[in-house]
Amino acid sequence: MLYYLANLLEKWDIPGMHMFSYVSFRSLMALIISLLVSMWFGEYFIKMMKRKNVIETQRDASIDPYGVNKVGVPSMGGVIIIVAILVPCLLLGRFDNVYLNLMLVTTVWLGALGFADDYIKIFKKDKEGLHGKFKIIGQVGLGLIVGLTLYYSPQAVIRENISIQKTNGIETIVHKSQEEKSTKTTIPFFKKNQLDYADIVSFCGKHKQKAGWILFVFVTILVVTAVSNGANLNDGMDGMAAGNSAIIGVTLGILAYVSSHIQFAGYLNIMYIPGCEEIVVYVCAFVGALIGFLWYNAYPAQIFMGDTGSLTIGGIIAVLALAIHKELLIPILCGIFLVENLSVILQTQYFKMGKKKGVRQRVFKRTPIHDTFRVTPQQMDPECSYLFTFPRRPFHEAKITVRFWITTIILAAITIITLKIR
Repeated sequence: MLYYLANLLEKWDIPGMHMFSYVSFRSLMALIISLLVSMWFGEYFIKMMKRKNVIETQRDASIDPYGVNKVGVPSMGGVIIIVAILVPCLLLGRFDNVYLNLMLVTTVWLGALGFADDYIKIFKKDKEGLHGKFKIIGQVGLGLIVGLTLYYSPQAVIRENISIQKTNGIETIVHKSQEEKSTKTTIPFFKKNQLDYADIVSFCGKHKQKAGWILFVFVTILVVTAVSNGANLNDGMDGMAAGNSAIIGVTLGILAYVSSHIQFAGYLNIMYIPGCEEIVVYVCAFVGALIGFLWYNAYPAQIFMGDTGSLTIGGIIAVLALAIHKELLIPILCGIFLVENLSVILQTQYFKMGKKKGVRQRVFKRTPIHDTFRVTPQQMDPECSYLFTFPRRPFHEAKITVRFWITTIILAAITIITLKIR
């Protein structure tokens, strides 16, 4: 709203209003506003939840091995994150931009899905929460919305980098002069750094372009579901999911900015995506909201984000990557989420295999994988065999969280480096 108001006031020669036309100014303002909103609203929200005794009963039995009792800590803190994202975006965003609208829909859609799950757990006293099939339906539905929007929207276009010209030993990347719909995406470690989904289904002949879009929609559904669930699993320690997601958000913001700037896109030899600069405004609001939430969620947490937060931030990360054609960088950038998912799958399957043989067996001491680092010997099942028993002694929860953040920073750096390693 402020963007449009500033445009109106600029016509009346009000000084300073032209600043709102700069993405950098609006992005930094979004960061500041989201920080302030999350910190101010967070304090009010925590007090309200304590008054109403809204706590996540699943965690009532979770006692920190170092003596911090988490019984009675409020949940559903994801509401703070969502509000802190929406307020600056509504104030500073351009609503004629398909990418910003897509991110706002993603935020509200998955926020509602996560809220329903938390509501059932807390108010209906059902520890299972929203049935898994309904979560999948919600995630698949969002994947369809994202995939079809990027397919049909005339704004969702790219200008492909087509050649390299050398002048006096200096390389210059040349992009196509015309914008076009494309099923191409960035892929690491390959010479041209691009993969066309249409080439994968080239056996479809003259229909390969449409088949490529169908494949892209399936990939969209897979990415949204996987990353959303990965973030949900990563939310098990104070500050863990919020910190990792903020680092990932900063990385995607950098990628969105260079993709929206034809000179930077040329320097990195990546596709130029007109209009995706509005994603930078959203990302700054996203990162600001997460950092502001950490004010209360850092160890020892005063509030948990619940599925309202974890499902939402995971879906946001997935859609951000898809919008800027960087979804195939997700396994590197979101490596922590990937490992969390794989650890649960391995643990479940290995346990089932042992059950058929009448043997109690597990791969890790506990999953998701971050939990295995804080399990004490007394918490292990003496009748169960474990493939991996590292570490022998538990780490402090705060140490585990910070080390996971450091790992995500390394993965984020590798993700950006892959744009030049080909």
